[in-house]
Amino acid sequence: MTDPRSVSAVDPAVADLIEAEVGRQRSGIQLIASENFASRAVMEASGSVFTNKYAEGYPGRRYYEGCEFTDQIEQLAIDRAKELFSAEYANVQPHSGSQANMAAYFAVLEHGDTIMGMSLDHGGHLTHGSQVSFSGILFDFVSYGLNPETELIEMDEVRRLAVEHQPKMIVAGYSAYSRHLDYAAFRAIADEIGAVFLVDAAHFIGLVAGQAMPNPMEYADIVTATTHKAMRGARGGLILGREEYRKAINKTVFPGYQGGALFSQIAGKAVAFHEAMTPEYQEYAAQIIRNAQALAGTLQAGGLRVVSGGTDNHLMLLDLRSLDEELTGKEAAVVLDGVGITLNRNAIPNDPRPPFVTSGLRIGTPSVTTAGMREGEMERLGGLILDTLEQREDAVALKEVADGVAELVAAFPPYPADFPGHV
Repeated sequence: MTDPRSVSAVDPAVADLIEAEVGRQRSGIQLIASENFASRAVMEASGSVFTNKYAEGYPGRRYYEGCEFTDQIEQLAIDRAKELFSAEYANVQPHSGSQANMAAYFAVLEHGDTIMGMSLDHGGHLTHGSQVSFSGILFDFVSYGLNPETELIEMDEVRRLAVEHQPKMIVAGYSAYSRHLDYAAFRAIADEIGAVFLVDAAHFIGLVAGQAMPNPMEYADIVTATTHKAMRGARGGLILGREEYRKAINKTVFPGYQGGALFSQIAGKAVAFHEAMTPEYQEYAAQIIRNAQALAGTLQAGGLRVVSGGTDNHLMLLDLRSLDEELTGKEAAVVLDGVGITLNRNAIPNDPRPPFVTSGLRIGTPSVTTAGMREGEMERLGGLILDTLEQREDAVALKEVADGVAELVAAFPPYPADFPGHV
């Protein structure tokens, strides 16, 4: 018989670490663009008895018995994803966004084929051609970047590269780019050269769900995404697409590279899709963008340069050299974390510093928006960030900032005071 006791009784060491992580999340401001606070309902589903079930295959076509409810939970997640994003097809089994991209690439391409994607050091993702990723190892990637003057994607240049290199797939998407993507232009270029058009919407799919950003499914052949980040759901991946890609993608996910799916996570995805179908979620998604724009404006007014001139989504990239030529992303991230503001260092376009050091910071507003903060809090937060960076060697000033952060967090806690961090 399984042990009915709680984690604190069974394994105090793990329980203590969970409690410590709850304390960390509750005591600071979380500005990492790829993070969020999942709802209790999502966490409850993700920690449910569906974790016990092993099932390979798809609803109605399993290699194991006892899958009647597993089939239903996966089909529910599929149906909700299709409805939410107006997609003909959905696969909810990928464990991550990177695995969703891998499945999509392998489904329609051969090893060594040419793909076009956004350069990592201009805001793309590891799976868009980095040589340390499977994408750059197994495929021949051609990268496009940002115009050095406008720091925007220049579609004429994308077209020039596409016509020259004839990629079999064009990928649009980012991990550190703050402007809208011109889906119609990408679609036209893909059609001109006969390429598959894939949108990696991992970072912003939650804003699409909330109708705060355009839906890439209107133009793309395939859309890959994650279900955490702005989506605020269980950790995992998602593939959306046209019906014609169903068989190839399904076969690539299983049995191609992934065995039994994580059905507890699929249950959490289903709950997140349900939550995203509400008017409250639409307002939340719109508020994420309003918060990002308010925070970006405050930082710009204080002398920090925002790459690409501002933001249309949930994130922004800061060029720290505009404040101090000697200030690195590594140093800035560490000192901000010390006062309770957690974010991450990030390369800026044409960054002269190495990736582990960088000249920039990436900031995202999903988590603080989930906690209930609005534009007024963003203005205050921007001031705290500026004070920290400008007075980073003044212990007294940093103590005052930390006190201000503590006041802000106390007014907008992510979870109730008695929430144990598990359900």
